[in-house]
Amino acid sequence: MRSSSNILSHNLGELELRVLEALWQRPHLDARQIHEALCAQTPPRRTPGLNTIQSTLERLFRKAYVDRIKQGHAFTYHASVSRGNLLGRMLGDVIKLLHDGRMETILSSFVQVASDLDDASLDELEALIRLRKSQQSDAGVGGDQDD
Repeated sequence: MRSSSNILSHNLGELELRVLEALWQRPHLDARQIHEALCAQTPPRRTPGLNTIQSTLERLFRKAYVDRIKQGHAFTYHASVSRGNLLGRMLGDVIKLLHDGRMETILSSFVQVASDLDDASLDELEALIRLRKSQQSDAGVGGDQDD
């Protein structure tokens, strides 16, 4: 069995996710601006210091989650991965880690999570399924074709 640390290599800590969230909301911020944004959202005793934010940004840069541009004496940062892309990658990794070879396990878990969705989200899910089936049909993939 593969180690979870290899599969979940982009597993992010809470602060890293909070920094990414700030950058998804307002791209092209420097460390001080990110610190200010986090201070506005966090009780004072839980607010990380500016040095901690700078270290977190450096880690995110090394992990390729943010890009940076030199602006005078500081860097401005922007997320290099979208929220949706990161979510998809993380979910894919969890599935690879826990998948037992049967699609029923994955689908059952997904349906359980989807039971909390509103009607609009369920409609969107149905549309995505129809689109995927159509793409597979156009490509000649799948077992529902009549010959």
